Amino acid sequence: MAEIFDLFLPTRQSAFVQRRRALLILSRVRLVAATFAVLTPLWIPIDLIIFETSLALYLAALRALASIAFALLALSYRGSDSVVVARWALVWLLVIPTVFFLISHPLLGQFAISDPAQQVIAAGYAFLPFVMVAGLSVFPITALEGVVLSLPLLGAYFLTGVLGYQMLPFASHLGAQWLLLLLAMVSTLAGMSQLHFMSQLVDQSSHDGLTRAYNRRVGEEMLVQQFVTAARSQSPLALAFVDLDHFKSINDKYGHEEGDAALRAASTSLRKILRRGDILIRWGGEEFLTVMPNTDPSGAMIAVSRMRAAGLGMRPDGKPLTASIGVAERVVDDIKSWTELVEKADQRMYAAKQGGRDRAIGCGDILIAKTEAVAV
Repeated sequence: MAEIFDLFLPTRQSAFVQRRRALLILSRVRLVAATFAVLTPLWIPIDLIIFETSLALYLAALRALASIAFALLALSYRGSDSVVVARWALVWLLVIPTVFFLISHPLLGQFAISDPAQQVIAAGYAFLPFVMVAGLSVFPITALEGVVLSLPLLGAYFLTGVLGYQMLPFASHLGAQWLLLLLAMVSTLAGMSQLHFMSQLVDQSSHDGLTRAYNRRVGEEMLVQQFVTAARSQSPLALAFVDLDHFKSINDKYGHEEGDAALRAASTSLRKILRRGDILIRWGGEEFLTVMPNTDPSGAMIAVSRMRAAGLGMRPDGKPLTASIGVAERVVDDIKSWTELVEKADQRMYAAKQGGRDRAIGCGDILIAKTEAVAV
């Protein structure tokens, strides 16, 4: 059920899926815009042949402006992976033909169009909203986005009927309006299906198969993004480096299956403690990174205390599985890069391990050993 709900609201996807979705939307927006920039003016000779010269020239000027707008859109938003930017790009892709329709349709209504050839070409202008609504199916969108993006096109088509500019009798125009609504629903469902498929692919490629934490390749990418965002907004960013104690002895004494079971249990315990916006990365064999955005050192140590209190599972011999943890924070530790943040947390993790294991060391050498917290 959670996967279904994720397809309705744009905020339900993880940050990594959002970035991948933004990149895909932007690339397709640029492709579609470039295609329309080339195809739109190619229709001008047909208008000049079919329609009266004055009407054809009006339409030619309108096509030229639309082609320029599409070309500008095709050249915009390069190098961006922002979800907000992707939404605006998609909005502009629909705004251009919607404005074209709202101007061209009343313009055609001012001229007598009785010739069958003229009626055929004019019908092509009338069905432009159908083409654009159908085009939504090529984008990975949520249900809410599909509704918001379809409404202007539905409204524009309905408005032409209310104002008397429809090419068909009003009753037939309402039937076409119903068909446009159904097409919008189908296109939105197709976009949701694309989003679901993309999310599944991203999930499979970005997560460690054993622990379901993010793998290191993707984790580094997400950590870079979180660090850049925190530096830009001058907000805290905490990192906990978790290394399971005496893990090698589990593999040596009980076998790799028991070692895998211990890793799965530890990962499950860590995920239960972390907030929705936090990130769990499997950094190495028995090493995990927990990335905590907008978290200061005290908040990070509270999270670590909860983590230790909840436990990380059991060893095959029935004893609790423990970890040595090092915590670093961007602002307090005066960190200049994400690699430095990882190194600082790694150093404190090693200090915790050398100090007896089963403990956490945070900023300012704050030590948490067992269930007590004291300053070293």
